[in-house]
Amino acid sequence: MQPLNLRFAPLASHPDWIGTLATWFEAEWPDYYGPQGQAHALRDLQAYAQTQALPFGLVATHNGAPCGFAAIKTERFATHPHLHPWVGAAVVPQDLRRRGIGAQLFAALEPHALRLGFAQLYSATRTAHTLLLRCGWQQIDTAVHQGEPIGIYQRTLKPAP
Repeated sequence: MQPLNLRFAPLASHPDWIGTLATWFEAEWPDYYGPQGQAHALRDLQAYAQTQALPFGLVATHNGAPCGFAAIKTERFATHPHLHPWVGAAVVPQDLRRRGIGAQLFAALEPHALRLGFAQLYSATRTAHTLLLRCGWQQIDTAVHQGEPIGIYQRTLKPAP
């Protein structure tokens, strides 16, 4: 499959997409965002809809429609509270996966992190190990989160020349 020609926009530029993204969150993380979950997808996404501070959400678009989302978050990861900020809430609909959207989203977040004064980003994942490694992230640790092993990754950012 050919990678898609994507554009990226802060979620703050497209608040009308928050409902769609909330549906994605609920489908991707039903134990967390579903009816019995501890979080509220709409509330979290509304918090990501800013541009001058964290949390910051970025939407990938293709042909004018959202096709992916990721955020730089303010929450610290429980096992590594000394590391900050974290990239998370990354989601691409199932039918669009393996088309380069996640990799391009992670790369597109980097200039925003630099603009906000961060030289490094961190991410924790159970499932996206190869994606992060392919994108130049380094695994710096492992932890147990909710009873399962999880990789802790770091990305050192470099300003554009």
